[in-house]
Formats: sequence, C-alpha cells, structure tokens
Amino acid sequence: MSWQITRGLGPIVATAIHAGHDVRSDIIDLLAVDDKTRLREEDPFTDYLTEIAPNRIIVTTSRFEFDLNRPLQKAIYLDRADAWGIDVWQQQPNLQILHTSLSRYEQFYQAAALFLNSIASTYRRFVVLDLHAYCHRRKGPEFPPDDPASNPDINIGTGSANKKKWAWLIERCIADLRAFDLGRQRLDVRENVKFQGGYFSSWINRRYPNEACAIAIEVKKIFMDEWTGQVDMAKLDMIKKALASAIPGILEALQIT
Repeated sequence: MSWQITRGLGPIVATAIHAGHDVRSDIIDLLAVDDKTRLREEDPFTDYLTEIAPNRIIVTTSRFEFDLNRPLQKAIYLDRADAWGIDVWQQQPNLQILHTSLSRYEQFYQAAALFLNSIASTYRRFVVLDLHAYCHRRKGPEFPPDDPASNPDINIGTGSANKKKWAWLIERCIADLRAFDLGRQRLDVRENVKFQGGYFSSWINRRYPNEACAIAIEVKKIFMDEWTGQVDMAKLDMIKKALASAIPGILEALQIT
C-alpha cells in the first residue's frame, strides 16, 4: 500500500501527500535523480504534522514516482520542465511502468474519495488541511535564504476554495496561526503568496462544494536543513503546536458556517 488512512473522530482531516520517499524497485534503477535531491524536493516530516488531526491521510510513495498534487496527465515527471529543471530519468520508463504508476495514482484517489465520502456522510461540514513543506534555500546551502518578502513561514493556499462560503473560517485559521506565541516573534502567515494550492485540494473543493473546505498549508522548511535532510525537532514541534492551535478556531467556525 502506498498510503495510510486513519479514521478518527471529528470533522478535520490532515493530509501529507508528499511526505513519502519510497520508490518501486522497477523504477529505482531508471532514475537519474539521486536520493538527496529527491528528499529535498519531497515534503519530509509533514506526516508527523498530520498528528494534529484525528483523521489522516499519509502517502509513503515519493512524488518522483507519481505526484498526487498534479492531474493524472501530469502526475509523472517525464522531462526536466516537470521537475524544477532536474534530470529525473537516466532511462525513460516503458509503457507498463507508466501504466502501473498511473494505476496507483487512480487507486489513491478512489481510496481518498471513499474516505472523504465517509467523513461527509458523518459531518455536515468538514475541513481538510493539505500539509506541505517548501524549500527556501534553492541557491545552495552556502547562500542566504530566499527573500522572506515572497516566502512566508506558512503559506495558506486557498486558490480553489469557495471564498464566499468559507472566508470566515479561512480568516480565523490565519489569525490563530499568526497569534501563536513563539516567544520573541510571530509566524509570518500569509495567503496565496507563494502557492495557491495544488490539484489535491482543488479536487476536494470541487468534489464537495457544499461540505468541504480544503486548505493547502505550505510550511517553509525552517524546521530542517533542506540540503542535508537534518531535522530540528524543537522547531518542528513548534510548527506542529502552531498548527494545532488553529484547530479549536476551525471547529468553532464549522459550527457557524
């Protein structure tokens, strides 16, 4: 199985669809991209962050096998333009390999639909927190971080959300994240600055237009060294607590919406 689905109580779901690093054995020898580069472009530790919610979806397969945050026809990175200029393949996968990967992609969306259907049948309204992490030192470890003006600590992606319906809930979530006490500073939390959300959150918002609000939450990798993969658990736990601090407000907003 390429994913783990946990059903708990309550109308909040947390997902980590890019947390995985696993690649099938029939693909690994075809890849040109090395292990460290793959890890840098994946979203490690977002599976840990999903613990803020009782309902969880965690994907264990690398986005370099199939990317669940892109539509089916773009789910496999076949050339450099699909993968941030990275040479992904030393040998192009054959049709059977592509078919297997795309079948697994479709199986995930079928499983996600069944799971979310169950949530929707139990609760009048529900929220999906689509958790991701993004790089901000792309020039290299010896260079300064990317400009904070366009790289907030947490980017709230709501490009596909029905803002007329869910504006109060989204605004409450952002306000609670900004208010989280870090001691000497506050988190820089902004909406649709770096990302507006990908295919997964838009698929949820289209599928459940009256029941669900899917919010893509992109956390800047301030909790790790994105070039070595080394995590700072104190900072990661800080981010986790900040995300958890928004849950009560979301639940309150769901009762009003």
